[in-house]
Amino acid sequence: MLVAALLGRSGQPKGDSLHFVEVADSVLDLIGNTPLVRMRRAVSDARCEVLAKLEMLNPGGSVKDRAAIAMIDAAERDGLLKPGGTIVEPTSGNTGVGLALVAAQRGYRCIFVVTDKVSAEKVQLLRAHGAEVVVCPVAVAPDEPDSYYSTAERLMRETPGAYSPNQYFNQTNPLAHEQTTGPELWSQTGGRITHFVAGAGTGGTLSGVGRYLKSQKPSVQIVAADPEGSVFSGGSGRPYLVEGIGEDFWPETYHPEMVDQVIAVSDQASFDMARLVSHREGLLIGGSGGTAMCAASELARDCDPDDVIVVLLPDSGRGYLSKVFDNAWMASHGFLICDHPCIKDVIEAKQDTLPSLIYVNPQDPVSLAVARMSENGLSQLPVAKGEMPLAAAEVMGSLHELRLMAMAFEGDLLSQPVENVMSPPLAQIGIGEPIALAVAKLERSPALLVLDGGRPRAVISSTDVLGYLSSMPDAITAEAAVLAL
Repeated sequence: MLVAALLGRSGQPKGDSLHFVEVADSVLDLIGNTPLVRMRRAVSDARCEVLAKLEMLNPGGSVKDRAAIAMIDAAERDGLLKPGGTIVEPTSGNTGVGLALVAAQRGYRCIFVVTDKVSAEKVQLLRAHGAEVVVCPVAVAPDEPDSYYSTAERLMRETPGAYSPNQYFNQTNPLAHEQTTGPELWSQTGGRITHFVAGAGTGGTLSGVGRYLKSQKPSVQIVAADPEGSVFSGGSGRPYLVEGIGEDFWPETYHPEMVDQVIAVSDQASFDMARLVSHREGLLIGGSGGTAMCAASELARDCDPDDVIVVLLPDSGRGYLSKVFDNAWMASHGFLICDHPCIKDVIEAKQDTLPSLIYVNPQDPVSLAVARMSENGLSQLPVAKGEMPLAAAEVMGSLHELRLMAMAFEGDLLSQPVENVMSPPLAQIGIGEPIALAVAKLERSPALLVLDGGRPRAVISSTDVLGYLSSMPDAITAEAAVLAL
């Protein structure tokens, strides 16, 4: 009855005098003003207050909504994006969702470029918002033609009416946080904030929030949480599995003078913390949120009781259900340890005789590979680019002794580069997965590449597994391990 009284027969409000309370004109008006919550159970040994900024409560589900609307507003104002235009952007997913929300409201087409480490949920979410998504390999340098940066640049050139917000270089990105996120934190903490922690990606959040908070209280410490291997913490930017933060180049939106400390966090610690927060606090957060929480936890152990740490949680764990919160995925990448006996037991039993990971680069001559196989008594060898510690994404293929012998009769083999003759990569297994799974996989593969914390650690063969099983004190237990599948 109330609805009938308020609406005419057309379904529209009757008259001009009708007013609603707290009704937004569009979803874009709901961006920002996210709440703070105390983190008491996940950081139980903290000596000070630890508060989390819940950016997953933005309408697009992440902190990137803030920069997305600000960059599009600026592009429209400056005449860079015209009606009916196309937004082209390389993204880890969250910026794309924010841009897609704006595009849906204002009638723009979207093309987003992502790497192949981005979760399937994120790709599906972008497409659900009507965007076109192009997926590129993650284990390539930024200047290579098939990198996601180069692909986005090519699409820009090929698409009429295209505009790229270019979040890595667009200074509206940090400005959005200087004008919104920073003032919110200052107001919400009553000016008591002493430390701000956030992941380092484009650097926009850290730089913008840092500029505002330091203008209010210069002593505020701005702390970047960074994946191990990213350039911000001294790495080369080689692949890691945490999504959305870390880089392999220095974005112009990262203002290092605003950052007082950088804390490097491993994939293992990030994922473990994300799961811990979700279990203990009831907050489903992503891997990058886990990275930030690890850094905040490290700070909190050494802070004074009067300090107030605010950690920004950039998005929800709902975008990572097939990865961080999937036990099978976590185990296969070496992040979880199952009941014994497992692959870790095999490696530890052979730690004196099992060599550390030996491999060759794709450009190395086959003669070098043959020499390494001979010197170490190996019949197979991984092929990977980069130096140790390798990332799983850097493994490109493998070499097998029998295949090399067969090819040797076909002509000059030893001088050729490895990449010309390599086979597909060895099958992989997580260091915590059961030996029974290794037995099953070794029926189809001559050896297995063992992943530990997402990184290749060793190669094991049937001989290694059988040697361990034969040394088990209980022969019945050994037989059960082999026959478990």
